Amino acid sequence: MISHALTIVINELDKHLADNYPSGDPTKVELGNLAEGFGSNGASREKLVLSMVNIKEEKTLKNLPNFVRNDITLRTIYENPPVFLNFQILITATHTDYTNALLVLSRAIRFFQFKNVFTQDNVEPGSITKHAPTDQLDQLESFKLIFDLYSPTMEEVNHLWGTLGGKQYPFVLYMLRMLDLKFKAVQSESGLITEVISDFYHKNSVAS
Repeated sequence: MISHALTIVINELDKHLADNYPSGDPTKVELGNLAEGFGSNGASREKLVLSMVNIKEEKTLKNLPNFVRNDITLRTIYENPPVFLNFQILITATHTDYTNALLVLSRAIRFFQFKNVFTQDNVEPGSITKHAPTDQLDQLESFKLIFDLYSPTMEEVNHLWGTLGGKQYPFVLYMLRMLDLKFKAVQSESGLITEVISDFYHKNSVAS
């Protein structure tokens, strides 16, 4: 589901760049691990790369009930609540030309300024299906992905790029909120209590 969420965003960003900058140099947008390096084996570095660098649990939604009441079927379904997660997403321009890298990075920032919320209703249908996971359990059905710009300190930047190998490229960091992960499995099911009957009566006293 994580890969599908980021793939949807990549498809939307790719379409935005192609539609609004048709005369510019083609830039490929893809998922990637910067720690593996770029440009080796003759591979092109003219890319915008999205990388997940951190995962945080949304603890404010941790204590949700573990049941869902259905008033139509009069059944209660018991299942563990979803895990709500926030992600730190690194967007990096790895272009060989530094000026082009800054140019493309600024286009990406303006895209997320223009569109920072992604739902199944406001993205292109093709963005959901293109390069989607083949297994249906790995696909998102309904989603609301919110991108907020995150400004790391110089110390955080140093730790980040030190972890990724030490070679820094032009980048921007976003906080992706909020993806809920849940396996589709019902643990148990029972009927609802629809009526409570209280029957009070007086016991006859025993004759003396």
